[in-house]
Parts: sequence; structure tokens; C-alpha cells
Amino acid sequence: MKKIFILLIGCFLFKISFAQFVNFTKEGKQIIRLDNLGNAVDAHDGMIAYFNGTYYLYGTSYGCGFEWQNKNAAFCGFKVYSSKDLKHWKDEGFLFNANNDIWQCRCNGNTYGCFRPHVVYNKKTKKYVLWINSYDNSPGYHVLTSESPTGPFKEEAEPKLVVNNGIPAGLNNGDHDVFVDDDGTAYLALTDWRTRGTLAIEKLSPDYLTGTGECVKSVTNGATEAPCLLKRKGIYYILYSDPNCGYCGGTGTSYKTASYILGPWSDSKKITNNSCGGQPSFVSTIPYKSETIYVYGSDLWNNGARNEALANFFWKPLSFDEQGNILPINCSDNIVDSHGTESIFNEKYYSIKQDIAKGLQRAQSFTAKNTGILNSITIPLFKNNHPNANLIFELYKADANYLPTGEPLFTKEIDSSQLGWAARNFVIAPNMRVKKKERYVFVLRTNTTKGCYGTLYNFSETGFDEKESISKNENKVYTHEPHYELKYQVFIKSSKRNR
Repeated sequence: MKKIFILLIGCFLFKISFAQFVNFTKEGKQIIRLDNLGNAVDAHDGMIAYFNGTYYLYGTSYGCGFEWQNKNAAFCGFKVYSSKDLKHWKDEGFLFNANNDIWQCRCNGNTYGCFRPHVVYNKKTKKYVLWINSYDNSPGYHVLTSESPTGPFKEEAEPKLVVNNGIPAGLNNGDHDVFVDDDGTAYLALTDWRTRGTLAIEKLSPDYLTGTGECVKSVTNGATEAPCLLKRKGIYYILYSDPNCGYCGGTGTSYKTASYILGPWSDSKKITNNSCGGQPSFVSTIPYKSETIYVYGSDLWNNGARNEALANFFWKPLSFDEQGNILPINCSDNIVDSHGTESIFNEKYYSIKQDIAKGLQRAQSFTAKNTGILNSITIPLFKNNHPNANLIFELYKADANYLPTGEPLFTKEIDSSQLGWAARNFVIAPNMRVKKKERYVFVLRTNTTKGCYGTLYNFSETGFDEKESISKNENKVYTHEPHYELKYQVFIKSSKRNR
């Protein structure tokens, strides 16, 4: 009995120390990760890195409206966020200025685009090295360096690689990963599109800026992409999308192992059939408290939309058995963790509402906490699929049922051009007098017949003190959605006589 008891205690201790990300709500909705300003994180098909005590999330931005293969869509660039705890993310801005003719020509919607920023640190050169995927040159990549993990990054000479060397620019080499081994040697794993999606690995030069010619090809047989490299207990692992399926909302993830990074590699094993609703993006080897974790990342693409500003992420540490096999990935994470693990996420959980269009309006009540001037109301807003009419904000008195009554007290038309494709806080300034304990309600509506507008909401099984409601007709007949609350903040400057 003593041995069994000790084993159980050991398992329990392992679970409470093992980091667990939260990706879905109880109702199964994808959770939006927010930055320190309350905006949706806009960094996709990238990776998480750890440098000097700080975690960094790198990714492609879609918030400006980039759409793959829409020739009129601008390239937004690559963003980076920092965190000390993997749950509170600070927006550190763009890695470099992409708003110029060179980068727009390389990466805008008139091209295949530029994707998958991966950053590693070179201890010898003391430089952070950024590799990005593009299709405007033979190797399919550009390399940039910086003295800081947040940039600005400066472009270096075009790399030379064995795979597809010297052939014309085009659909040559695709999704990649940059891996630094224990001895400081770096390797590039890449997708070879000329062989219909086989994977290759090439050793990089000591400065990590180009290939060396030492390479293994055909790590997979084809129809794969998005390689992710890691090393654990002397064994190399390569995870990848199986089959390849760009912008897919559910394709498999498989892996192979090797005792030497340039092979030979084992037969493949599949650890998830749908990558938890997305496509594998990275595996990051990072310290977390007293242990090393191997964080698997999957991009939960937005139903294959050309613009992926609304895409989410699935993050979860990989688990291994005693033989070193990666255990199948359980995708059913939610807010309530029944295993005693530590949840990594923001204190409140928000999902997307993207349905405000002609004939559908949303309303949210709030109560004034004091008498004074209602300086501003902040609401996260975004647009989707090119609305052809502006968004209208209206503020009303609320009736006994928390619904709009009478004529609007304040109206503001928000020009579509003022809103991005990723949810960002928008400030509305009524500058009107309100009274303590009086209830008000704001309405979001539009006359657009194309596309829509959206915002963020919170879900609770017990409901909220204030009420969210929806109208699905132009007569403005509202119905409560009792378990929902729109995300908003109200700022009231108190009157002196009421302080």
C-alpha cells in the first residue's frame, strides 16, 4: 500500500507542476488571447521563443486587412509580443517596417505572401536571427538580424540552400523551422514544394544566415509541410502537418524520430488527426518554472478565410511515455481543469461575435456607478469581409428589462476605415451627463449588406448582472442572451458635488 500511495502522490505532484494552457470555453468556443491593452493578439503561423527570462510570441499580422491572393491587399508585416508568465502578453510592435515598396512587392496579396517568422539567438554573434518564408526568390526565404528580440530587424544577404538551388523564384520552398542544437549548431527544416511537399533539413552556417550544403532530403515522402524540430533526452523529433493543407481548420500532425538530426529518421506516427481544429505551427522548447516544457502550437485557421486576423491558437505542452513516444494530443482543454494542473491564461475569457450586419443588432446594458460626465466607452471592434456601410453606435436609457427605450441619447457613426480586421479597442466619447445607479444600454448596428462587424463577449453559465441582447429584425425587437456579456469599459468623471 505504501508504494501505491507514493506513486499516486508522485503523479499528483507532476500534474500540479505541469503547465496547462486553456484554449476553449466550456461551451466549446475558441478563446481569444488578448494583449496588455485588451486587443486581440494578431500574430499567426509563428512561434514562441524564450530569451533572457522573457517569452516572445512571433507571428504574421493580418489586422491591416491582408488577404492571401487578393492582389489589392497590403502586407501587414510581422509582430512580436512579450510575456513573463505565458498569459499576459505585451504588444511590442512590428519586427521591421514592412510598409515600403520592397516588402509590399515581395509579400502583398498579389504574391504568395510572406509567412512563418522564426527567431533564434546566436551566442557567437550575439545576434537574434529571423527567418521568414517568401516566394520572390529561389531559396524561398529572407534572413534578418537584430541586437534585440523585438527588433528592429535588418535584412542580410539572401541565403543559399541545397534544396531548389538556383531555380527561378516561385513555389519552391515553404513552411520552415529553425532549430539550435545543444552545441550551438543551427539547422533549417523546410518544405520542398518541388517534390510535392517532402521535408528536408540543412545545417546552417555558424552565423545562421545561410546553408552549408550538408543536408538530408525526403525526410517525409510528400504531401506534408510545416516542420517543427525539438530534441529531448538525446532524441531528435520532427513534427509536421500530415497531410499538408494550408489554412485548414483541421489536418493531422505526425512525427518522426532520429538519433542524428540529419537522419536516418524513423517511420511516422500520428498524434492527432485534426491538430485540434487547425494546422501545426511550432513546437517550442522553453523553461517553465522548474522544468522544461515542449509547447505544441496549432493555428486554428478561420475556416480557410483569406484573411486570418480572427484565427486563434491551440497551445499545449507535449506529453511523452517512458520510451520517449509522444502521446496523442487531447484537444478538449477548457476553463475548468479537473486534474489539478495550473491553467495559463488571462483571468477573463473572451470569444468572438462576428454577425453585426443589416437586420442584426447587438445591445449591452450598464449601470452608472456615479454621477458625472460619461467621458468614454471602450469596445473591442473589428470588421470582416469588406462591409459596404459604416458601423453605428447608439446610447439609450434602459427600461426595466435592460432594453433600449426612447430616442438615442448619443449616436456615433464609425467609419469602416477606422476599424481593423483584428479586434482592437475603439474609444467612443459621448461626453454626456449620466446619473448614479441609472441604467443605460448601447447598441451596435449597421446597414451593411456585405460582410459584417464584430466584437468580443464573455460567457457565464450563471449569467451576468447586466444584460446583453440581440435584435434580428429592423423593428429593433430585442431578446436577451442571458449567458453572454459584451466586452466593454465605461469611464465616468465624477461631478465634484458627488465626490
